[in-house]
Amino acid sequence: MGDGSVSRRRDRYSPAVAGDVRRADSCGLSVRAMSESASRPVAGIRQPFLIVNPRSGGGKASRFRIAERARALGAQVFLIDPSRPQDLAAVARRAVDDGADLLGVAGGDGTQALVAAVAAESGLPFVVIPAGTRNHFAMDLGLDREDPSAALEALSDGVELRVDLGYAGDRVFVNNVSFGAYAALVQDPAYRDDKIGTMMRILPEFLARHEGPELVVSAGLLTVDRPDAVLVSNNPYQVDDPAGLGRRAQLDSGLLGVLAARAETPAETAARLRSGQIHGPARLATPDDVVIHADAPVVPVGLDGEAVTLPTPVRCRISPRTLRVWVPRHRPGAVPTGWRPPGWALVQRTASLVGRGAHGRHAD
Repeated sequence: MGDGSVSRRRDRYSPAVAGDVRRADSCGLSVRAMSESASRPVAGIRQPFLIVNPRSGGGKASRFRIAERARALGAQVFLIDPSRPQDLAAVARRAVDDGADLLGVAGGDGTQALVAAVAAESGLPFVVIPAGTRNHFAMDLGLDREDPSAALEALSDGVELRVDLGYAGDRVFVNNVSFGAYAALVQDPAYRDDKIGTMMRILPEFLARHEGPELVVSAGLLTVDRPDAVLVSNNPYQVDDPAGLGRRAQLDSGLLGVLAARAETPAETAARLRSGQIHGPARLATPDDVVIHADAPVVPVGLDGEAVTLPTPVRCRISPRTLRVWVPRHRPGAVPTGWRPPGWALVQRTASLVGRGAHGRHAD
């Protein structure tokens, strides 16, 4: 399948690995455990470099005066100009060449991932300033997303955590990379401002029309043919909330999380149950590479919420404890209340409503 072709086999969910093979809460360290047993006080730095997106999160960086406060702490600040495209990885690499000994980002997860890749390859510490809309990476680091300026305390009173990075091809992701139905959502221009509304508008049409390339997912012994939605995460999401918008129990397990789901007709569901096959989405936590094949040379992808296109097959891997993250010694670490991610539960409900007709692509 390296040439992009996809076989027309029946779906295979290996009983040995489908379901929760390695639960997120049974491997690695929790964020709290990292802060208590695996962290260490940070050493002094001389030339920190911070990239600030002034418009991210509705102007959160400007409201909290991130640039001014960072400069007061001795950081050089690069302000992103939203009026023209900029290669932020190149900006970060030039800063390293000029002597920067720490890199940081005040912005969303997509921008965090771009600069985190440079920090990891340079062996430099990295500071996350949660100035984006959701900032899931910051949430799992225990940072205060309501007051992004609090993250700057990492420069004066911080500890260092070693966390994993995910790679999709040569692109880094700090949270997840998604394919199929979920990637279609990220590609929609309205998704950034209205995630739930866009999901409700796009998913039924996507599933009913069978849009997009046919996918095959392989990871170790697991093969899933023609899933409608695939999410590969940097460490598994909690089993009771595998939305890709929720929480991860740890960021240093050395495991990729995999969720692959497809819509089924009632007849297909009944047949699966009669045959004793496991019903529902395939879920896996694995140290192995996860490869997404397609019957197209390129596929649309959601990479940390950013819409990109990647050549196929897309090989995802985990790089254990690659990123040196500096965080404040004292940080809240609590799950925010009053908001539940729509994510995969909604994908599954919509898929069950749409179903598959006998004439559909999934008919055998």
